[in-house]
Formats: sequence, structure tokens, C-alpha cells
Amino acid sequence: DWKHLAHIALDPHQCCVSYGSTPFLWTTLLLYDIRNTVGNIPVEWYKDFPHIGYNLDGKKIYKPIRNKDELDDFLDKMENPEYWRTVHDKQTGSDIVLSDDQVELVNRLQRGQFGDVNFNEYEPMVEFFSSDVMIHPITNRPADKRSFIPSLTEKEKVSKLVHAIKMGWLKPRRVEDDGRGRYYDLWASEDSSILARHRMHLPAPKIPLPGHHESYNPPPEYLFTDEERALWEQQDPGDRKLPFVPRKYSSLRQVPAFSHFIHERFERCLDLYLCPRQRKMRVNVNPEDLIPQLPKPKDLQPFPTTQSLVYRGHSGLVRSISVSPSGQWLASGSDDGSVRFWEVCSSRCMKMVQVGGAVKSVAWNPNPSVCLLAVALDSVVLILSPSLADKQVILSSERLLSAQQEGEEPAEGNGSVVWSEAEGEELNQGVRLKIQHPKAVHQVVWHAKGDYLASVMPDNTSHLQVYIHQLSRRRSQNPFSRNKGLVQCVSFHPIRPYFFVATQRSIRIYNLVKQEMTKKLQANSKWISSMAVHPGGDHVICGSYDCKLSWFDLDLSTKPYKMLRHHKKAVRGVAYHRLYPLFASASDDGSVIVCHGTVYNDLLQNPLIVPVKVLRGHVMTHDLGVLDVTFHPTQPWVFSSGADATIRLFT
Repeated sequence: DWKHLAHIALDPHQCCVSYGSTPFLWTTLLLYDIRNTVGNIPVEWYKDFPHIGYNLDGKKIYKPIRNKDELDDFLDKMENPEYWRTVHDKQTGSDIVLSDDQVELVNRLQRGQFGDVNFNEYEPMVEFFSSDVMIHPITNRPADKRSFIPSLTEKEKVSKLVHAIKMGWLKPRRVEDDGRGRYYDLWASEDSSILARHRMHLPAPKIPLPGHHESYNPPPEYLFTDEERALWEQQDPGDRKLPFVPRKYSSLRQVPAFSHFIHERFERCLDLYLCPRQRKMRVNVNPEDLIPQLPKPKDLQPFPTTQSLVYRGHSGLVRSISVSPSGQWLASGSDDGSVRFWEVCSSRCMKMVQVGGAVKSVAWNPNPSVCLLAVALDSVVLILSPSLADKQVILSSERLLSAQQEGEEPAEGNGSVVWSEAEGEELNQGVRLKIQHPKAVHQVVWHAKGDYLASVMPDNTSHLQVYIHQLSRRRSQNPFSRNKGLVQCVSFHPIRPYFFVATQRSIRIYNLVKQEMTKKLQANSKWISSMAVHPGGDHVICGSYDCKLSWFDLDLSTKPYKMLRHHKKAVRGVAYHRLYPLFASASDDGSVIVCHGTVYNDLLQNPLIVPVKVLRGHVMTHDLGVLDVTFHPTQPWVFSSGADATIRLFT
């Protein structure tokens, strides 16, 4: 900088400076610098002495008294007009004001020019050697012997240095290792021969070479069509084959900047940073040995394998089906506003009841001594007597419906549920009772003894989501005084007084006698759609809209014993068989998967779950497949209802 060049100008040992090939002398500076005769030595050597050197007579040159601090220096800078050309001379310890010639010299050096104004830097070059190639050399003197023999003097010097290092007299210069602010390339020396020979060496992941898709003018077959572009935009970024859409430009000048450049570089840095540094030794294991030995499906028969009958007649989605306890009749509810009763063996529609609304759920009374059907539509639950049994059963059904005690008024559960008897045309069609609810009912389910039934009204803002009705006394009650989440479905325990309530993410089990919650099952799924309880009562399966089927062992844990992910779309319905060790799941992918699930009496032995058959037959309609599934009560048959307005029997 400027001050540094001024110090060069004041240095007595640099007063003769050579620029180009012309030396010039700064005679104007010798007057100041000749006073100190110590030579070109570091000034720090005189730091602890009162003097700074010696003059020509050998007398000490004492340091001037400098009491100036930063404030004095600032004031001097503001007030002294010669401050900008004042330089402190370390050789004499005094401040020197540069003359105009010296300032001009410094300015020339700053601009990269020569110090001598008269020096011509473009003068013609003197050719010391001619450019002509001569035949004879300038000198033909033979080479010295020392030019091709190792020097004995250098050998002796090196031997002395080696001996001094071995004895510890001479220590090599220590290299200061400044680790701060240094960054190392982790993969810089990956191709070195030492690393490449190492058996654990793992090279850095390479960037794939660009193909035709990356070209700014790719061939037409590499450009996306409208369908391919729409499919590309619907896919997740991780599932896409290409992270960009190929585009075509007429010239390279029209190609814009890549918008994801920084993100792509960041991903590349993550690839290098998170890449494993060590090669794991792989254990040579046959993959088939890791698969558990499951029994063959042939050994697990009987189970449904083929489609036997198709029940046609509905004109809308068949949302719910139910089989009578005797196994002779099948009831179905559809969006076309009808409930149909079918004969199982012949697929003949025996009776049709128009209920005037889309049927959400149907459930046949499990008590074989009565013949009743519960139907949920809108905000009403209908109790139907289809009269599809012998006279004794029909009489007992009528006796149950008229079993209310004399003199007792029909109870209205909490002022929200109203019981009423059907009249006129409805009575002729078989409707006996109507239970009016405050909100839309999505599911009805019976207790095993056939006197109680529960209805579900999903509503996240109210605690009035579940009602339990007693048919014989026509009473309704809301068992919950607090909202525990959006209720999806409920179920009674087949043996004990337990009540299962499935919300979006969990299943709560309540003891109806003690009126308390006994267990809470975590389904590990986003949204539960359906639930079924094992006939033994110790196992529960639930399906979810995120394609999962969870099996719970109530004696083992509150978390799923096994998660089955066999379906590709939402699971709509699940069901257990009453007698056989079978369970089934229905999904929107149009398939019903039948699994073998053996439950052992030995508590130390886990259940055996084996998928045995995938049943297909339903046609996908409006992205909906199979909506409900149920088993025959005595035979290894399974019924499924779908969005294609059909019911299918697999045997």
C-alpha cells in the first residue's frame, strides 16, 4: 500500500532499486538514513533498549519520547494538513514528512510504473545470441568428472545432519497445524492406490451421466405427452422416474436458468455426506431361510375359492349385507332405497322393501329364536320382521316387539331418540318399529342375545355418537357423557359384557357392568374403517383406509400383533367366521382376501395367520370396489357386496 511504499523509500538498504535494467539512486533519502549504521536487521531487536542504533561516530541514537495515544493520533490526523504524507521511520524512530518528489515516486510505484521517469521500457532488445543455428558449438570442452559423480562434500554434510537428527541434537522444523477454518474433501483421495487396495474401501456415489432427456433439444419421443405430464404431476417426487419435465428449445440461448439448481446441489452434498464410509460384510444367508415356514393352503382347507352365485337386482351401491342365523336368508341394503331378502342357495330375491332412502347398514338379529332385521337409513333405524321363518319364530318375534309392559310409556332416550310404531303401507311391508335419531346413522349392530342393538352417528362436535337400544322395553341410552373422538364403528363382545368402540386411530374397550374403560388399542393407522371381534372374544381385527389390516391379541398387547398390507386400496370391511378359523377383508381394489387365523388355547402360542386366497369378481365403479363382506354362519362361504350393485357368493 501507500505507507508501505513510503517505508521502502526510506530504507537505506533499498535506496538503490532496480526497475527493468536501469538502477537509480534515491539521493534525497540518504540524508536521513545514513545516521543509523546498524544495518538491515529487525528493529524488534532494539525493542527493550532506550536507543535504536548507532551513528557514524559510534554513539547511541536514542528513541524519541513518544507519548501519543490513539486520541492524539486522531487529533493529529484531523488538524495536521501534512498528516497524509507523514511516515514513521523505524530506523530512526522519528516522523518524516515526504517531499513532493517522494510522493510522486510513491504514486508511480503504486500505479505499477517504473521509478525512473526517463527509463524507456520499450527499448529494443539486445540479442546476445544469434538466431542462426551454427554447425559447430561455441565450446567443445569435455564435461567435468564432478558432473556425473556424487559429491563427497554433500555426502559428508548429509551424513552429519542425519547423525544430528538421530542423536536428537537437531530437530526438524515443526509445522503449525491450524485446524480452524479448514475444510477437507472427504472423497479427494478415493482413487489413490492405497485406498483402492483396502478391502473396506467404498468409493463415492457417482452422478449419473446426462441422457437425452436433459438435452435442450431432445428427440420428440423423449418429450412428455399431456397424459404423461398429468401422471407425472400426480406422482410423489420420490416415485417419479425423472425429477424434471423434458422441454425443447430452438437454441441454447433460449434455455433459462435451472430453478432447482441449489436444491440439486444440496441433495448431492447430502448423498456424499450421508454415504456409508465402511463396507459391511454381508452374511451369506439364503433368503428363503428367513421366510417363516407357513403351512400350505391345501392343508388349511376348507376355505372359499371360487365364485358360485351372483345376486343381481339392486340398481345402486350395495353398502351392507347380513346373513340370517340359520344361514338360509341374506339381507342387503343399497343406495337405491331398497332392502332385499335373498335365498342363499338359489340367489332368488324373496322379498323387497322400499324404505325411501339410501341404506347405510343392515344387521340380522343373531338370536335364532326370532326373525328380525335392523336397517339404518338417514337418521332412522327400522326394525323389520320379514316373516321368513316358521310360525313359532314369527310369533316369538312379534311377542318381543310387543313385550313392553302395560302402563309404561315409551321411553325417549335422553330426549333425543323417539320410538314409534309403523303404520299403513310400512306395516304391510314388514316394518314394525321406527327409532328416530338426532343425526344420520351409519351403523347398527346387535348384541349376541338379540335384545340390545347399538347405533353409530359419527359427529366430532358432540358426545351423542353412540346409542344402545333395548328392544323389549323400548329404551335408549347414551353410554358416553364425553366426546372421545370421531366414532367409526362399534361392536359387542360375543361372550362378556364388553363394548368395543373404534374411533379414527384407536379402539376403546368398555366394561358395561363396571361402566369404565378397560383397555385402549392403538391401531397405528390413519383412519379405521371397520372392525370385527373373534368369536372367542380375545382377538380383534380392524381395517383402515390406508390399506392396512391389524390383528390385535387382547391378552398380549395394546398394539397390533400383526399388520397385513395385502390390499392396494382402502379396506372397507372385515369379518370373522363363527365356526371356522377364517377371516376376510374387502377393499376398494375389488378383491376379497381370505386368511386362515388359528387361535390356540395355549396362551404361550401365538396365533397362526396365513393368507390363503384372493377372491376377485367385483367390477370397480367410481373408484369403489367391495364395500362389505360377511361369512355364512355354518358353511365356509363368504358373501361380498360391491359398488357394481351385485352381491357375490364364494364357496
